[in-house]
Amino acid sequence: MEVHRKGENSALICAKGSVDLATSHLLKEKLQMLCEEGRIFVTLDFDRVNSIDSSGLGKLLLFHKKLKACGGELRIVHITSSHVRNIFDMIHLYKVIKIENELEHN
Repeated sequence: MEVHRKGENSALICAKGSVDLATSHLLKEKLQMLCEEGRIFVTLDFDRVNSIDSSGLGKLLLFHKKLKACGGELRIVHITSSHVRNIFDMIHLYKVIKIENELEHN
């Protein structure tokens, strides 16, 4: 998982593989570190993520809420896995977290 800091309050996290019970703590640690640095605009690049489970989804929702409370935003971009896309669509994650490169939802 790579972290790229942008400006004073933004960052990009490039995740890869699975975001699940075994690995979601790594995402949490990166997000927590960025929050502590005052980086409240965080983008997650899911180009290389091939699966996500409820543990990973929980971390996304937790930090979305945390960043929003600070006036920031969590965005997810480049979802290339149909499995991940289907899970996000099934739970209507696009209604809560800004997801780019998605089909338009009404």
